[in-house]
Amino acid sequence: MGLKIDDHGRLFVAGGAAGNGRVVDTHSGRILRSWTFATAPTFVNDVVLTPKGAFFTDSNQPFLYKVPLSLRGEPVRLPLTGDLVYGAGFNVNGIARTPDGRGLLVVQSNTASLFRVDPDTGVTKAVDLGGFALTNGDGLLTVGRTLYVVQNRLNQVAVFTLDKRGLSGRLTGTRTNPNFDVPTTVAAFGDRLYLPNARFGVTVTPDTTYSVNSVKR
Repeated sequence: MGLKIDDHGRLFVAGGAAGNGRVVDTHSGRILRSWTFATAPTFVNDVVLTPKGAFFTDSNQPFLYKVPLSLRGEPVRLPLTGDLVYGAGFNVNGIARTPDGRGLLVVQSNTASLFRVDPDTGVTKAVDLGGFALTNGDGLLTVGRTLYVVQNRLNQVAVFTLDKRGLSGRLTGTRTNPNFDVPTTVAAFGDRLYLPNARFGVTVTPDTTYSVNSVKR
């Protein structure tokens, strides 16, 4: 599922329904470390890298899983408490850092809501987006004070300007592309955003094609 690469050429991978996370050497393809975070029901969905460690989300269980960037030691389960409450359906999905780098942001897909997470305690606070609902919220990306939220089945990216702590945001626009077919996550390169099409709802065959599409930031 989610992927993040660090400055050492290590790829951190969220393992979805397998309930795991792993780190891959991008030069050799060798798995440097692997962890099992949870057993079914679980869906380890996304990952973000911070100086305090790599944090993985679980869409079925109310935890973040923290692993050290040194790859030594065991993962820590960080219970999510406060404003964010897990319910039926797909819960926490994408994850990113706040503009000041001191907190984390997560989107809860089934409530179309955004939350700030204290990375030390797991306490969450709802982010005030002026009433904008993050329907089908999926991947997150912060660049400075700009937050990009992928709304997968809406085939668009919502763009917000956040306060430094990530507790409030103002919608400044949306981005879309006629070639979007349920984009799920987003990365920035230069002055553009790149999004892969997940094509949910398409019957998958060996000949099914996939694409990455871009829009201006």
